[in-house]
Amino acid sequence: MRMTDIQRCEIRPGRVVEWTLHPRAVETAAGLPEDSRPAAYVQESHVRTARSVRDDGLFVPTWLGAAFDLAGPVDTEALQQALAAWTVRHETLRSGLRWDDGELRRFTLAADDVALHRQDTGTFTDAGTLARYLEDRFDTAANALSWPNFIYAAVFREDGASVYAAFDHSNVDAYSLYRLPAEIHDLYEAARESRADPAPPVASYVDFCAVERADADQIDDTHAVVARWREFIARCGGTLPNFPIDLGLDPQGPLPTQKLLCAPLADDADAAAFEAYCRPYGGSLVGILAATALVLHEMGGQPVYRAVVPFHTRVKSRWQESLGWYVGGAPIEIPLAEAPDFDSALRLVRDELRRTKPLSRVPIARVLHQLGADFRPTSPDLYSIVSFVDTRSVPGSERWPDMRAHGLVRVSYGDKVCAWVARFHDGLHFSARHPDTDTAHKNMRRYVEGVRQHVSHVPRAGPTSGVHARTPWTRTPGAP
Repeated sequence: MRMTDIQRCEIRPGRVVEWTLHPRAVETAAGLPEDSRPAAYVQESHVRTARSVRDDGLFVPTWLGAAFDLAGPVDTEALQQALAAWTVRHETLRSGLRWDDGELRRFTLAADDVALHRQDTGTFTDAGTLARYLEDRFDTAANALSWPNFIYAAVFREDGASVYAAFDHSNVDAYSLYRLPAEIHDLYEAARESRADPAPPVASYVDFCAVERADADQIDDTHAVVARWREFIARCGGTLPNFPIDLGLDPQGPLPTQKLLCAPLADDADAAAFEAYCRPYGGSLVGILAATALVLHEMGGQPVYRAVVPFHTRVKSRWQESLGWYVGGAPIEIPLAEAPDFDSALRLVRDELRRTKPLSRVPIARVLHQLGADFRPTSPDLYSIVSFVDTRSVPGSERWPDMRAHGLVRVSYGDKVCAWVARFHDGLHFSARHPDTDTAHKNMRRYVEGVRQHVSHVPRAGPTSGVHARTPWTRTPGAP
């Protein structure tokens, strides 16, 4: 289930049917009183950023989604029942945020008031035209500044159907998307066979938002976590870090468009060897970050690699099956002068993550508020990321190839790099969106090739003693 965009998810033409929240449900929601459970800090930051960028004259779609196939012939009514049941199961989809005197207030539709509206859009005979239609439709229906902010669609053919789901980012993270295909598939099979919902109720992300915010609100500007972030941001020059290579950005220019880069890093055998090699240091995440630090140092020459590393915040088992945006960030600083070889970099990353990972439990937006700095966003991303997730334990992941399952990311505008490395049953895969400039194209490919060579060469070489002082390729004189 690679992360890709709507143009690369193997769209095939057919008859399109869409489902959105029924107008009666929307009307009911408009009259609801405030839900006392507040927005999560990450949700509020996301919505405020979207409004700020829009006020600067730019519409930046930021939806995420998933796609998968159902074998045919597909029962439209059973699919609608499955989508409705899944919507009811995850409370965040029927809970919205609205502005009230400059503040965001929550409202939540009761489960019994949820109903979906079905619309037959028509038949598309050209895959490119269909991809453009779906992207435009998702941009409108899964918008951070409107509610409801999700949509389902299915493309029906004689041999089956492709199901698409798109959500504003405030409702989902990558792990949520990974769980989606099997959950909806199983609900569809249950509806088709007139069986009861096969899954028990799940915990609500809306409840998590309230718990996390109550904890975060105990943090003030004297807290040790705030002090650590203050020091980190100061060493980043007063801002949060971007990707430390030349991206060909014009500081005075408009927010650039972005491009998606997808590439395999290793097959299953090499990925398993890399994981085994890195396990004493903490596993593949540590290895990917160590390789990243070394490669970017070779390319850019910065003596310290500084980044914000995303970690999931599903720290209690009750949140494991819940749909939501369960992500925090921890700052890391890797001094490359102390890393003459790959093993040294692994030790530095391991020790740094142990030291800073607890900081990811405090929402960054809360920290920035306490710092009192002007972090008015001009970009949809506050900082660049390199994330890692092992998807092999996700229920249903072994079925993804047969289901032609994909994760979907909207690539639009941005001056940061957002990279996702994922371990699948068949290997390691890299996806990233980055500024669409010639310089960024060239340097991102150099970066990926450097990481790929670390992944494939280091496990075979054995423990290092200077042999992997840098990446297996040499720096081109004068290159950025």
